[in-house]
Amino acid sequence: MKARQLFRFTDRQGDVSVEMVVWALAERTADRPHGLKYRLYCGLAGTCLVRYDNETGKGDHRHYGDPQEPYRFLSVDRLLADFRDDCARLAGWRWE
Repeated sequence: MKARQLFRFTDRQGDVSVEMVVWALAERTADRPHGLKYRLYCGLAGTCLVRYDNETGKGDHRHYGDPQEPYRFLSVDRLLADFRDDCARLAGWRWE
């Protein structure tokens, strides 16, 4: 089985863009023990404000601009809620 896309969302509000993509992987790995791969991005005029991802070799983490910090993955629902809160706080994104 290949990776299967579970969720995709893209939108724009003025100069702010948001993209969220979550895949279910064929197998769990040390970097992705939950069996998911994700990329959540919020940027203003092409500059990253916040990004959550779990690229190979780095595990779950988030970026606030350039700096990155570990992120404790609990569930997809919590991941999306944390990201949405950051988008609202940092970019004034209105979730409707």
